[in-house]
Amino acid sequence: MKWHWQVFDPASVPVSGAFQQSAAYAMAAQATGAQMDVANLVEAGGQSLAQVQTLRRGPLQVVLRGPVWTVPLDVATRHRALRKLARTTRALIVLPEQSAAGLGIIPLMTPRHVALWDLSPEPADLRAAMAGKWRNALRAAERRQLKVTLAPPRALHDLVEAEARQRASRHYVALPPRFTRAIPQNALRLWHWRQAGCRHASMCFVRHGSWATYHLGHADLIARESGAHRVMLWHAALALRAEGVTTLDLGDVNSEDAPGLARFKLGTGAALHRLGATSLVLPG
Repeated sequence: MKWHWQVFDPASVPVSGAFQQSAAYAMAAQATGAQMDVANLVEAGGQSLAQVQTLRRGPLQVVLRGPVWTVPLDVATRHRALRKLARTTRALIVLPEQSAAGLGIIPLMTPRHVALWDLSPEPADLRAAMAGKWRNALRAAERRQLKVTLAPPRALHDLVEAEARQRASRHYVALPPRFTRAIPQNALRLWHWRQAGCRHASMCFVRHGSWATYHLGHADLIARESGAHRVMLWHAALALRAEGVTTLDLGDVNSEDAPGLARFKLGTGAALHRLGATSLVLPG
């Protein structure tokens, strides 16, 4: 098979796959000063086999959750493609969506896991696939008649500020607020729960092609005790499904450092997806 990598503008990125390989991510990253490149793996006949978005950090090119293979390719071909991509950079680091291993690919960190929720089944089947305790907690919250609604774009500012305070108090790491503010508004889906004029819980999702990603959220004590986030996530999933989203990425699953959050994500019926190990790729 004869093919080569061609560099494209970051606007021409895949319409499905992980958020880190989307146009929305590229636009937000560039708006906050990052340098992004997109390469297209092109067959001799002109067919595109893969696209990959890379983040430049000094001498490094970093691939997050990619490449996106646009046609089925065997493991050996994907391996050769990564080695050839490494020829175009000074140093290539990949955190691939699928496992990448073999000669010239040196593991640096063990694989992470994410929760991917398949939204293609009918709503009744989605609900039936939930863990029993998760579904029962959702029912209990619904009996409280919590009314979660889509939030206007202007609500993003309050959510970002509230989540930043929550992050500081709980000591976890996330993308900086200025990155979230730079995500194109047409890609954002905001939900909130208000009671007596006060916002108690919010969630932000990013729509990118046939995928969507949970981006950030906030809940105060009242919301946590009421189960608002379960109702909100369920309503958001149904709304995204109605838009044509087939996969909802709920993000990292870390059962050691955040077991409760891991149970929450997987309790929806989402599947545990193992990413490839973060690796250095040598030219080949």
